[in-house]
Amino acid sequence: MATNKEKDKENGKGHLTMNTPPIVSPQEWEAARQKLLVKEKAFTRSRDALAAERRRMPWLAVKKKYEFDGPNGKVSLLDLFAGRRQLIVYRAFFEPGVFGWPERACRGCSLGADQVAHLAHLNARDTTLAYASRAPQKDIESLKARMGWKMPWYTITDSFDSDFGVDEWHGHNAFIRDGNKVFRTYIINGRGDEAMGTTWSYLDITPLGRQESWEDSPQGYPQTPPYKWWNWHDNYDAEVSPNPKWVEVSDAGEAAAR
Repeated sequence: MATNKEKDKENGKGHLTMNTPPIVSPQEWEAARQKLLVKEKAFTRSRDALAAERRRMPWLAVKKKYEFDGPNGKVSLLDLFAGRRQLIVYRAFFEPGVFGWPERACRGCSLGADQVAHLAHLNARDTTLAYASRAPQKDIESLKARMGWKMPWYTITDSFDSDFGVDEWHGHNAFIRDGNKVFRTYIINGRGDEAMGTTWSYLDITPLGRQESWEDSPQGYPQTPPYKWWNWHDNYDAEVSPNPKWVEVSDAGEAAAR
């Protein structure tokens, strides 16, 4: 049996020459890190500023009635909110003609689905994430069970995908509702999609953002202190206000971060 080194040699890996960075002392390494950290902090601030601009994007009224198939029958776009104020719909490619059908969804969409954070944290910010494809529900439920995915996943039955720019390429569309009125607020696709999956990346594309007091948001937007609303994903329903001990811990962490 060939060893790993022998296999690498057979595949040419053992002969690759990499132009690697220099090897330095701990002091030089820390100096290089501090230099790069200045740029990373600037990038973080520019990302926050971009999210602030998204929160000021104009809203587009969704006047057409869209219908999806769900696990329990027909549902509307408004139903996809599940009673929450914000909705993010990801168009996943799982349907006849897509590579892997019917056992698997698109490889890229599947990689994205594997990255989705626990939905309880999004839900705690009054936000629902849903997936939508053209596959029948029986195939979607089978795929979710086999892959261990938990997000709600609906079947597109009309022109929703073409109307919202996701008929030929994946993308996340963000919506907000005011009572029964639904508005489209943003879309992110292409390379922007590959960074999605964390609670923060989702909230940053929503019209209300992370809803934390440090954010630059229009007057009247819902905001609470950072850290305080964080919870274990199975404890949001049980705990209606921040635990005093967690307030103490998070205050110390916030002070240290400053």
